[in-house]
Amino acid sequence: MLQRPFPATVRRLAGDWGTRADVSELIPAPRTIDDGPTGHAVTLDRDTTLWAAPGTGGTERWLRSTLGAALGLPLPPGPEDARDSVRLRIDDTLEPEAYRLSVVTGRGVEIRGGDAAGVFWGAQTLRQLLGPDAFRRAPVRPRAAHVIPHQIVEDAPRFRWRGLLLDVARHFMPKDGVLRYLDLLAAHKLNVLHLHLTDDQGWRIEIERYPGLTETGSWRARTKFGHRASPLWDERPHGGHYTQDDIREIVAYAAERHITVVPEIDVPGHSQAAIAAYPELGNTDVIDTTALSVWDTWGISPNVLAPTDNTLRFYEAVFEEVLALFPSEFIHIGGDECPKEQWRRSATAQARIKELGLADEDELQAWFIGHFSKWLSARGRRLIGWDEILEGGLADGAAVSSWRGYGGGIAAARAGHDVVMCPEQYVYLDHRQDVGAGEPVPIGFVRTLEDVYRFEPVPPQLTEEEARRVLGTQANVWTEVMEDSARVDYQAFPRLAAFAEVAWSALPAPAERDFAGFERRMAAHYRRLDALGVAYRPPAGPRPWQRRPGVLGRPIEGPPPNR
Repeated sequence: MLQRPFPATVRRLAGDWGTRADVSELIPAPRTIDDGPTGHAVTLDRDTTLWAAPGTGGTERWLRSTLGAALGLPLPPGPEDARDSVRLRIDDTLEPEAYRLSVVTGRGVEIRGGDAAGVFWGAQTLRQLLGPDAFRRAPVRPRAAHVIPHQIVEDAPRFRWRGLLLDVARHFMPKDGVLRYLDLLAAHKLNVLHLHLTDDQGWRIEIERYPGLTETGSWRARTKFGHRASPLWDERPHGGHYTQDDIREIVAYAAERHITVVPEIDVPGHSQAAIAAYPELGNTDVIDTTALSVWDTWGISPNVLAPTDNTLRFYEAVFEEVLALFPSEFIHIGGDECPKEQWRRSATAQARIKELGLADEDELQAWFIGHFSKWLSARGRRLIGWDEILEGGLADGAAVSSWRGYGGGIAAARAGHDVVMCPEQYVYLDHRQDVGAGEPVPIGFVRTLEDVYRFEPVPPQLTEEEARRVLGTQANVWTEVMEDSARVDYQAFPRLAAFAEVAWSALPAPAERDFAGFERRMAAHYRRLDALGVAYRPPAGPRPWQRRPGVLGRPIEGPPPNR
């Protein structure tokens, strides 16, 4: 068999794949594929059995409940040596999350994973090899058999953190929508869901000790439609929240798919919804916080948390319940875009600055973040926040989400902190996808499918040792102008497929990447997205019902900043 490295030499090989759809259509691209003899294949039918070694039970359940249901294959348990069976096993000679998918004539399908996650990612590749109907919920073309050409796929991820931020604070996404996105992440081998649960415009998680956070904080009276400069309003109340049982279900559903859910509870800014519910959390000596309501527009609210012991104890209690729900190593605390004007005017805040011997309000914010970094560390967790948390110093063990370009991530890595690269100029998927007037609510920079495909998470300025601090990368979906799941789909896809390849595959340098080859593979991937019911942006532009005529956006002119 001929081993074909992929995609390290994808430009050279782009024309070599012939018509082998099973080989040329995989997304993300695998490391290597061994082609088998022409005409050799494995047939899966209603008699095909499934054997699962210890430790692979999650993938065994997924294969029957999802893949088997889509194709009408019952996949009953059978012996390990059954002909044309499917076998799952752990192989500790492979890296974590790595897999080897063998489709061998006479033997059947075997998926070996370096761990349980690797076995699961191998099953996602098997699903793609079986065609777009494997992405449906039930058979649409009942077949006696499904044929997969003889081949061996070996693969492993480039990064351990391959994430998507989903903002459910600005526009609430009901639980079933979150579960659906977990399935979409799994289909693209993404393994982190960063849930942005709180903001000025809504509080989305039940905290039993403080019921007002959801009774009051999860509802706003109306919503700005479009950018904050838009004159349009949706006058209906908007809101909703996840009960603690909902969160447990989301976390368990994610874990079955080897996805970690990282919660974000914003402090000390982006907190007006919490202050509206509990006015004593705000700067009561500066404004009448009892008059505040959940914010109904976009942008940065001037209302921030007061740096008092009462506020610290309140949020410690919140985080205690959050930790009981989310087993993730990292807990995101936001830390971005905190206006300091109220602290400058507040006698209480100024007294705290003097008491702590701080230089100014910036150091006061660093003290606030540092408190929760130590608090989380004492409980075996790690704080992660947006790159503003670097200002004033950052505690050991804390990590940084670099969103304002690459600068924060570079500074963090050089200071010995772990980094998740998510620069807004490249992977903020709320940014418009084209310059055309038909783009719905166009905001931000134009970030095309090709732009995302050429994104490089590791800045060249980092040394090899510093580069190891880059845990991975994350695409962010902020939902101010996404009022429902169809709008989220439109902004996320197909760009999330390109991002998934960047996060998973060992791609060459950005300028050398074969975008034309990726587009050819996307032609098949669009059929998978269709089967999944994803309302993506078509390559030719938005469909008529995807446009939003007359709704103002906020385009940013000019190219994005350099690294």
